Amino acid sequence: MKTFNRAMTYTFLSLAAIVSIFPFLWMIVSVTNKSVDVTQGRLLPGTHLIANLQKLFETVEIVPALINSTIIAVISTILTLLLASLAGYGFEMFQSRGKDFVFTILLLSMMIPFAAIMVPLYRMFGSVSDTMPLFGIDTLGAVILPTATTAFFIFFFRQNTKMFPKDLVEAGRIDGLSELGVFFRIYVPTMKTTYAAAAIITFMNSWNNYLWPLVILQSPEKRTIPLLISNLGSSYSPDYGVIMSAIVIATLPTALVFFLMQKHFVAGMMGSVKG
Repeated sequence: MKTFNRAMTYTFLSLAAIVSIFPFLWMIVSVTNKSVDVTQGRLLPGTHLIANLQKLFETVEIVPALINSTIIAVISTILTLLLASLAGYGFEMFQSRGKDFVFTILLLSMMIPFAAIMVPLYRMFGSVSDTMPLFGIDTLGAVILPTATTAFFIFFFRQNTKMFPKDLVEAGRIDGLSELGVFFRIYVPTMKTTYAAAAIITFMNSWNNYLWPLVILQSPEKRTIPLLISNLGSSYSPDYGVIMSAIVIATLPTALVFFLMQKHFVAGMMGSVKG
């Protein structure tokens, strides 16, 4: 019976792995085929890889789009890690009468869909276009600022902070460290798995963000990689080989970030669940 259960488990996991990996493999194969082969569902590698890449770089300005997406993703990730971890640390380490009430309101804000606040955000950034040009409409700052931190990541860091040994904080205070000193010299190095998990999620969310950049960015030179790929697919006769080439290039940075930090990702997520 154990052998049968084990065989069924491995069979199910193998099927799940195939289903998960197949779209990625099909994407890789499609890069090497002509558009007509992609539409016909060809699953064998072709000989048009170089031609598709050449046409991609001739058709669109993909390098500026990659640079814009990189700037947005990196700055958003740094700001989210800093602000969310500070807030999560403060909610857990300091006592206040209204702390739990404020945290509950913060969690309730997660129920508000982004589409509901998109128009007010647009009007807000439009009103500061003259006084704060770095954060006005059609600027990368306007894309970054709304994603600087979220209620989810504040909750995520607070849950992980519950497992943080409070004795280390007290020891740091006794040694004369300020609260920021305790945070940066004790808390941050100890919670590196939590930071790694949050960094992966934040970077992927920022890199793949489509709706808000579509609304706030207007100039072609400010375009991010998801917007560029969307424009490639919206033509009258899209070249799917070229589109797949752009998608593969856009996937590489997120895949690299995940593989570099995957050892810490599971540990960071499990810490949040246990907390």
